[in-house]
Amino acid sequence: MSGSPAPTPSRRRASGDPASSRGDRRRRSAPTVSRWLRIGIPSLLVLLWVVGGSIGGPFFGKVDQVATNDQSSFLPQSADATEVSERLTDFTGGDTIPALVVAATDDGSALTDAQLSALQTLATQVASIDGVAGEASVPLVSDDATAAQIFVPIDSSGEVREVVEQVRERVSADVPAGVEAWVTGPAGFTADLVKGFLGIDGLLLIVALGAVFVILVVVYRSPLLPLLVLLTSVFALCVALLTVWWLAFAGIVVLNGQVQGILFILVIGAATDYALLYVARFREAIGEGEKRWDATIRAWKGAVEPILASGGTVIAGLLCLLLSDLATNRALGPIASIGIAFAVLSALTFLPALLALCGRAAFWPFLPKPGAAALPADLTAPAKGVWPRQARFVARRARPVWIVCTLVLLAACVGVTQLRADGVPASDLVLGASEARDGQAALAEHFPGGSGSPAYVLVLEGRAADAVTVLERTAGIDSVGVLAADAPGGQAPVSVSDGVLQTTALGAPGTPAPAPTVSDGDVLLAATLSDTADSPAADDTVRSLRAELTAELGEGTALVGGVTATDIDSVDTSIRDRTLIIPIVLVVILLILMALLRSIVAPLILIGTVIVSFGAALGVSALVFDGVFGFPGADPSVPLYGFVFLVALGVDYNIFLMSRVREESLVHGTRPGILRGLVATGGVITSAGLVLAATFAALGVIPILFLAQIAFIVAFGVLLDTFVVRSLLVPALAYDLGRRIWWPSKLGRADVDARRLDA
Repeated sequence: MSGSPAPTPSRRRASGDPASSRGDRRRRSAPTVSRWLRIGIPSLLVLLWVVGGSIGGPFFGKVDQVATNDQSSFLPQSADATEVSERLTDFTGGDTIPALVVAATDDGSALTDAQLSALQTLATQVASIDGVAGEASVPLVSDDATAAQIFVPIDSSGEVREVVEQVRERVSADVPAGVEAWVTGPAGFTADLVKGFLGIDGLLLIVALGAVFVILVVVYRSPLLPLLVLLTSVFALCVALLTVWWLAFAGIVVLNGQVQGILFILVIGAATDYALLYVARFREAIGEGEKRWDATIRAWKGAVEPILASGGTVIAGLLCLLLSDLATNRALGPIASIGIAFAVLSALTFLPALLALCGRAAFWPFLPKPGAAALPADLTAPAKGVWPRQARFVARRARPVWIVCTLVLLAACVGVTQLRADGVPASDLVLGASEARDGQAALAEHFPGGSGSPAYVLVLEGRAADAVTVLERTAGIDSVGVLAADAPGGQAPVSVSDGVLQTTALGAPGTPAPAPTVSDGDVLLAATLSDTADSPAADDTVRSLRAELTAELGEGTALVGGVTATDIDSVDTSIRDRTLIIPIVLVVILLILMALLRSIVAPLILIGTVIVSFGAALGVSALVFDGVFGFPGADPSVPLYGFVFLVALGVDYNIFLMSRVREESLVHGTRPGILRGLVATGGVITSAGLVLAATFAALGVIPILFLAQIAFIVAFGVLLDTFVVRSLLVPALAYDLGRRIWWPSKLGRADVDARRLDA
């Protein structure tokens, strides 16, 4: 590389450079360590991580053994839908999830006898597939005689997706000529959702790691260093996954595809960010002539506090999710925290060991330059390099810079008013093609929209007649049945006569009416909704039904469950969680920043910038979701997840910046310290921001609406934090306030050098 040669230690001492003096003191006070230990300790650490990674690696292919994507399993125990779901097997005799085969003629004509006979044969053949629990129903013909539906019970304890795929293959092969068929219903949607998550183990990791590798090669222009950083991330993920797998296997945590995808991205992004911070410190030490071991000790001491503080902040924010009533949020908190803990541990043990063994060779062919954090002595003169020029700009225009940045961010926050985060239909969760969604649309054309996904009402046997009366007069309910073990299909039509519950016999004349199945004194009613189960109209019907049942029968006498009720309880719980957790996360992170920076003013400023930055990211995202992507809305947990990730991870960069600023301010004064800290951390924060944005953007390759929205919000928010908040807003605002940002610490009362460099 061109440029002046690195100054020798003696030249630096002669120049009176305070940084070099500190380095000389470190070298003089560093304990002597034998060559055996200098090689043995790093080698042992590398060996331990290799063993852990080798054990954890194969578990990537075993996640589906402990993962579940059943939405009801993530509901709070207090939800009505949860209790109904848990009791469902008492009435059905098995743990099943219904699939619905919908068949309709191509030209809209009535089904012929030959086509109906072929559909009956198809129902028999489908029932013989492994994983189908019991007999499929006979084809039920629509009122217009142009379509038929077949109920197929799927064993929910098995591989639902694989069973549904087999059913779809059989239906596709044997559907009669002139008829088009789809497999939909709860089992169909579950299969499509699980299929959408299939890319997590392979495609997601390939895209994320590939993007990180390209960025690191561009940043470091070295073939070896990016590989060392990636190894740090990958081995952290392997060990974290190993831990999470066994916790999920033991039933301590609940794991689904959504949590799994976030875990992968979070560990890769965070571990890489922490690794970049350590590399920056190690590179600085190597550039000043330190030996490998001395550079390792110096880099570790310089990086350990901000990395531990950053990781601790993220973990604290994530653990606030334990306050959630929604089980999927409670699961993400500890699972993601485990991932962050291993990311921190890997960045502080595995990477230092690798670099201690490689030394300067890790940066080949471009060896580190000395004085990377130094500012020009005269900031009024033209500066060389991006970050010295940025520091000079901030020093000369501090107040206009932070005012303009704040106004721009506040303007972007206005877009939040366009965010529709009140839930989306289950049929829209999967992006792209979905046979279940197409089948549901066909079903709604010929049958009541809620066919195959009824609203269940769990009620005392003695109050069943009263419950049926309420159901029959509730708008939006097409028909009412009761679960009966001896009825064909396990369900019989039910009515009320003179206040007495009566079931209707199905079959040949003279067939006795089936008796309702009774469990612990309860019966289970099934109400077929007129509208599709995931529609707003169905939500209104179920909410109205719950209110009517409570008014007529009393609180807690009748519990409403089923697909629609599960969606309602999930949305309501998510909104409650969002309202509760966001303020708590802010308070927790504020307290951590106060302890780290030993100040009140600086943490308040940093939290304020993070809030404004999050609002801007969410506002822009809302406009993009609606105007560009045409998304149908967002789940209420999307803003919560986006907030937790952006605030916790955004504070990471605040910690990287302000911990260095405080370190420099103790020697040079606050305003010079701010500029020196900006120059010293500008490169590493920018690189870390690009890496984190790229890793979260990789979530977009998974065709799931929730993950696509989180990917955009966090990726855009991180870039906004990196290039606007951390590079302009925070330094300019801190520079304008001067030593007051450290109030009430001693640094805020007695600045070493309070000169304004733009005076």
